[in-house]
Amino acid sequence: MAKSAAPASVPAVSRETFRCKAFARRSAGVLAHPTSLAGAGPVGSLGEEAHAFIDLLAEAGFGWWQVCPLGPTGYGDSPYQALSVFAGNPYLLDLRGLREDGLLTEAETSALARGRDADTDYGRLWTELRPTLDRAAGRAASALRSDRAYAAFREREQGWLEDWARFMAQRERHAFCPPSAWDRSCASDPEAAERAAALQYLFALQFARLREHASGRGVRIFGDEPIYVSADGCDAWARPALFDLDEAGRPRAVAGVPPDYFCADGQLWGNPLYRWEKHAEDGFAWWRSRVRHDLGRFDAVRIDHFRGLHDYWSVPAGAADARGGEWLDGPGMAFIKAMGDAPLVAEDLGMLSPGVEVLRKEAGLPGMSVLQFGFGDPKEGNAHHPENVTEDRVAYTGTHDNDTLVGWLDAASEAERRALREAFRGRDPSADDLVRSVLSSPAVAAFLPAQDLLGLGGAARFNSPGRADGNWRWRMTAQHRGRLESKPADLRVLLRSCGRLSA
Repeated sequence: MAKSAAPASVPAVSRETFRCKAFARRSAGVLAHPTSLAGAGPVGSLGEEAHAFIDLLAEAGFGWWQVCPLGPTGYGDSPYQALSVFAGNPYLLDLRGLREDGLLTEAETSALARGRDADTDYGRLWTELRPTLDRAAGRAASALRSDRAYAAFREREQGWLEDWARFMAQRERHAFCPPSAWDRSCASDPEAAERAAALQYLFALQFARLREHASGRGVRIFGDEPIYVSADGCDAWARPALFDLDEAGRPRAVAGVPPDYFCADGQLWGNPLYRWEKHAEDGFAWWRSRVRHDLGRFDAVRIDHFRGLHDYWSVPAGAADARGGEWLDGPGMAFIKAMGDAPLVAEDLGMLSPGVEVLRKEAGLPGMSVLQFGFGDPKEGNAHHPENVTEDRVAYTGTHDNDTLVGWLDAASEAERRALREAFRGRDPSADDLVRSVLSSPAVAAFLPAQDLLGLGGAARFNSPGRADGNWRWRMTAQHRGRLESKPADLRVLLRSCGRLSA
């Protein structure tokens, strides 16, 4: 569809009219993907370290823990290019828990102890952790054959689980190459499919324990829903009619954004685009099942790249960069209405057409303000500048895509420094000043990346958009955890003074 004119303006959203009732009162949270948590294993997990992190948040008075998408990652290790929007990432399984359940031995788990490197080594996860989890899955599949709870899980999740199990079996049989290169006449290995399903059950059990622990401590979990799916993943393979694919299952056009703050050539994500007219025919049933599934895990969900629901950047498949695309219309309010009263937040960052803000307000969804974006452009009309943040927004010092606050200050341009001094009455603000500014803002919720709580420099950046490798690796050390554990009393004072202390 061609891009249409923006609708007329609508009034600002107030907390009383939020569709997202989860953010009906002032609150604060911390952004930290589970892979970045400290611990003895090769990557952060849903186990002891995640439970301890929730305890720390509760003691400090935070009401939210925000995570990136939890799906199984593929090439590039990005949680935003997961192989499934329904499945959980087996890498996040707690090895100690699997050992206590008799699915792994002491020798098998000790061989996966955290190495000398501070950051996550995804190559090691592939060559060492993946085969170990596969062994645990084989043992679990045998033990669960007559288990009623497992049978109920498979029945309840069959809308996506059976497709996922077959997909993983085929992916393994075809040496992990993209589905477009698979032999369609090749039958799936039933044992491999059983292992894939068993891993998802183990993930569901461990995450349910974590969610119950969080609820008991008064901490809610804020999930993230990428708007697009992976070109090499299960979702487009299992439901090709919902995506703009050719006969071989390859995208005709792909997602991205034009040149922006992060990248002069734009960002070429490579995801297949939706055939939105097909989704509308059944009332967005696939999307409704997706959101419903997420809300079985999370207390609220951020719709990543919300602007794609209003208009989206379509780039011809095979393009070298994202500059030569075109804007096309998204589904707009028809999509929002189909989601009912789901507790959603709109990630409305980047270059926006006027209609995106109109859609967000008409939908009654909180948007986002990121302090690091508040000083590069003139203050007037900049929703990220501290003086312009309104209560219908969720405020951040930075997101998973930004540099750390300390790193950003170190690299700030002279124009940004002048704007900062103007906003802070002639003085150069510290990172702590900026944290307090975000927490003190009118925004209904405020989130701090864990790196900013720790005051870490740019070496702790989690992701650099436009860079192909080296992302998603940062991980807390035992020293970082110790520093966080020394902060709850001071953080409670800070959150109370900013009116954000969790009840």
